[in-house]
Amino acid sequence: MSSARHTAAPTRAWMWLLGLSAFATLLSLARSDFPGGWAIDAANLAILAIGWAKARVILWHYLGLAGTGLWRQGFDFAVTAYTLLLMALTVLG
Repeated sequence: MSSARHTAAPTRAWMWLLGLSAFATLLSLARSDFPGGWAIDAANLAILAIGWAKARVILWHYLGLAGTGLWRQGFDFAVTAYTLLLMALTVLG
């Protein structure tokens, strides 16, 4: 049973990455049809949020940080801070 659970986690993480990538792609393609201003900014922010979620999936499941409390918190903080900086620059730019 442990073996099945061990192989299910990377598969589930891969499915999440696939779904998030598909959603980001569809959003970026649809973005060109949005009216200017806030709608494009909202789409850009959503794409950045999807990138943040994908980074967390990769860090937690593929790099094995899910079970390491302090390391996971440190990487989560760094990725979140960088994403928030990019979001602020997107809104200001």
